[in-house]
Amino acid sequence: MKKNNERLRGIFARLDRLDYIKPEQIPNIDLYMDQVTTFMDEHLEKSKRYPEDKVLTKTMINNYAKNNLLPPPIKKKYSREHMLLLIFIYYFKNILSFNDIETLFHPITEDHFMDPSKLSLQDIYEEIFSLEKEQMKQLKEDLIRRFRTSQEVFTEQEEDDKEYLQLFAFICALGFDVYMKKQTMELLIDQIREEFPADRKKKK
Repeated sequence: MKKNNERLRGIFARLDRLDYIKPEQIPNIDLYMDQVTTFMDEHLEKSKRYPEDKVLTKTMINNYAKNNLLPPPIKKKYSREHMLLLIFIYYFKNILSFNDIETLFHPITEDHFMDPSKLSLQDIYEEIFSLEKEQMKQLKEDLIRRFRTSQEVFTEQEEDDKEYLQLFAFICALGFDVYMKKQTMELLIDQIREEFPADRKKKK
């Protein structure tokens, strides 16, 4: 029990260290590939699981462009709009397939990428990430609730075995939550695929 409580405190400490990239941190000049990967690695360093992990690599970014997740660079340079899209892709890449990310982003890249007549990508980014504090608060409350529920099972087991089984129950509860949310995201993306077909012509 004591060790599991320490784990929960450790989780909260890690969550408190995480932060998103503020638009004002993104350079106002277009960047070459090496500058893009260096910027992302520096500003998202705290989200890495292991120090040697790379946030984004040249191969990843080239694959995003090849698979239509990201508009191609202009004269080998990436704009602020490219950077904002790459940040979104970073958060989705371990959850959704390339095909689903392309479907999800298509209306954004089609209607809002470098189009001064529409809501800018920066405005969209700022609006979405303005929800971060409230979402983090709700996440912590949900983690505490699930953790407490996991401590109510396997209570008759010997201490070492009980501690592990309760930890296992906690991780399973989190996994089920992720699984169901992923199913929901995929369902919504399938609806987007039908309602906003990729071959539609851009409105003038």
